[in-house]
Amino acid sequence: MAGLLAQAQKMQEQLLSAQNTIAATELTGTAGGGLVTVTGSGAGEITAVTIDPEVVDVDDIETLQDLIVGALADLATKRDELTSNAMGPLAGGLGGGLPGFGGPGLGQ
Repeated sequence: MAGLLAQAQKMQEQLLSAQNTIAATELTGTAGGGLVTVTGSGAGEITAVTIDPEVVDVDDIETLQDLIVGALADLATKRDELTSNAMGPLAGGLGGGLPGFGGPGLGQ
């Protein structure tokens, strides 16, 4: 029982470390070959938006709007990949037969 508790505490520490790493990571999403760039943290905060003046056309606002949405989507994809990579090894440790964690024959 003590071994299981020690393992759970170690996993909790690893989870906290992974969450801190994710939150501190800066990511950049782009669209239009870099015409629009959105920068943010792994925690979801948007910290900067850069728009190349070449794409600003008052007669075609829809293209600019689409590029911004595309850059935000790219940023979200990168954030999801970061989270998956950081948390993936920890999630693998949860499949050890504990109810509710997808272990064989339990919690399914």
